[in-house]
Amino acid sequence: MQLRLGKNDFSLDQPRVMGILNVTNDSFSDGGEFLAIDNAVRHAVKMISAGADIIDIGGQSTRPGAIEISSLQEIERVVPVIREIVGRSSKVAISIDTSRPKVMFAAVEAGATMINDVFALRRVGALEAAVELAVPVCLMHMQGEPANMQTRPHYVALIGDIMGFLNDRLAVCRSAGLDSQKLIIDPGFGFGKTDEHNLRLLAGLSRFADMGYPLLVGLSRKRTLGNLTGRDVKERVAAGISAALLAVAHGANIIRTHDVEEIVDALKVREAVLEAGKLK
Repeated sequence: MQLRLGKNDFSLDQPRVMGILNVTNDSFSDGGEFLAIDNAVRHAVKMISAGADIIDIGGQSTRPGAIEISSLQEIERVVPVIREIVGRSSKVAISIDTSRPKVMFAAVEAGATMINDVFALRRVGALEAAVELAVPVCLMHMQGEPANMQTRPHYVALIGDIMGFLNDRLAVCRSAGLDSQKLIIDPGFGFGKTDEHNLRLLAGLSRFADMGYPLLVGLSRKRTLGNLTGRDVKERVAAGISAALLAVAHGANIIRTHDVEEIVDALKVREAVLEAGKLK
């Protein structure tokens, strides 16, 4: 399986690492740390040096209860950062984490080569924008919206419900003219899911891998990991590594993480062991 992001061709025969860059003041893990352009670019360069294949840049927090900013504010946050990173590195791909058409257009014009949309192109004009821009798109499942998604989430059949949603969105995207080779899926850990839902979702992740699309997973520093370990947000690296390796074992192709260096190292060990296992 291949994924082409601008000039970058990524073989998905091995898992790829997507580094998170939140240019926000209220994200759950690193809100405010990278709101200044210099800090954001410095952190991106650090993640690239550590081995990130993709940098996912977001200017609007999607944590529960996050304050919604305007499209213009979001553009003012992300576009200068995208331009700076693109000017410094041609090896990394840039993803824009947004659900707004105006932000999609501005980000791609600045150099982003992928759209990562937690609303799966359901907002007005988003699908049409994605068709026109013709870049790869990640479609994520979320029950509800960020403001209410953690208010008693409920499923009739967890895996089946989420797969049904993703299959519906994939069909809509293909019908609208999006190339099926440019569609990525994300079951949306933590977005309208309880701890039990997240654990069952990880245990059943191979069913999503069997759908035949690149599978992106974001478990980094999530509340479920904190509830399991009793660790604060920035003390969940070990739990995140464990969850990422489990996700890869169940078919994940792209790991979205705050902790790029640690995930890259863990994947190197995994790859070395798999190669050793092939020796006679």
